[in-house]
Amino acid sequence: MLGAVNYAQLLFPDFSLIATGWLLCRYTALDRRVWNQVESLVYYFLFPVLLFHSIVRSPLDFDATSHLVAGGLCVVLCGIALAYAVPWLPGIGRQVDRREHASSAQIAFRFNSFICLALADRLAGAEGLLLIAVLIGVCVPLCNIAAVWPMARHAETGFLRQLVRNPLIVATVSGLVANVLGLRVPGFIEPTLVRIGAASLALGLMAAGAGMQFASLANAKLLAAAVLSIRHLVLPLVAWGLVRALGLNPAQAVVLMAFSAVPTASSAYVLAARMGYNGAYVAALVTLSTLLGVLSIPFALALPR
Repeated sequence: MLGAVNYAQLLFPDFSLIATGWLLCRYTALDRRVWNQVESLVYYFLFPVLLFHSIVRSPLDFDATSHLVAGGLCVVLCGIALAYAVPWLPGIGRQVDRREHASSAQIAFRFNSFICLALADRLAGAEGLLLIAVLIGVCVPLCNIAAVWPMARHAETGFLRQLVRNPLIVATVSGLVANVLGLRVPGFIEPTLVRIGAASLALGLMAAGAGMQFASLANAKLLAAAVLSIRHLVLPLVAWGLVRALGLNPAQAVVLMAFSAVPTASSAYVLAARMGYNGAYVAALVTLSTLLGVLSIPFALALPR
């Protein structure tokens, strides 16, 4: 079992890309306007192609992955339950602003899919990519529903419409259907899709760094501490218990542990702002979550299994 220091060294390339994105956005002509377009390219094209290809490239063994899927769903459901319960926790509930909570609860259970895929590839190769793609496919719809629900009363459009237009959900469902039907990508297209996948991981990580903001962290400190503790401490411990209880094999175990500890979704602040909430505060939480991932991922991966 590798130690925490070795895991930190293993993850350094991914977090160095995040740091590179932040530096480029803050100190060069490649400012926020450029990275807005990069995020759109990754989110609407590159990343969905990677997800689709990762699912289609190998036949899915649902029996073999059922325990992993169950573990991933349990992690997410636990995060949702704890996040929703924050305003009712003894001692801190009365100090939590309900409107701020509605927009920031998603920080506790959503996950950065770009970092998930990069980590799975680095930790478990092609098998890891397939496993994390299945987890993303199952958990993204659930996380999106749970993120939108508390804010739905202030949304201008119904949350169901937003979900069915989500490119990650469309790509995942399409990939799962194609896999079940036995459809495969023609061999001559494979190299192109592999290059698109590599580009999506690199640009996605850099875009996550470019989106980091350090303002507004002083607001609602107690709420911030609660949702970030759930994301980066409680959920890795929950996943650790599930790995042992479900008897996951080494590849599945490392994927679930990484999944439980990654930073929250970088698009969380976009959703909050679009639905009329304090986007700057949520962006600050996303930034701090990204930084905390440097500690929580090695911590989760170093837990004995």
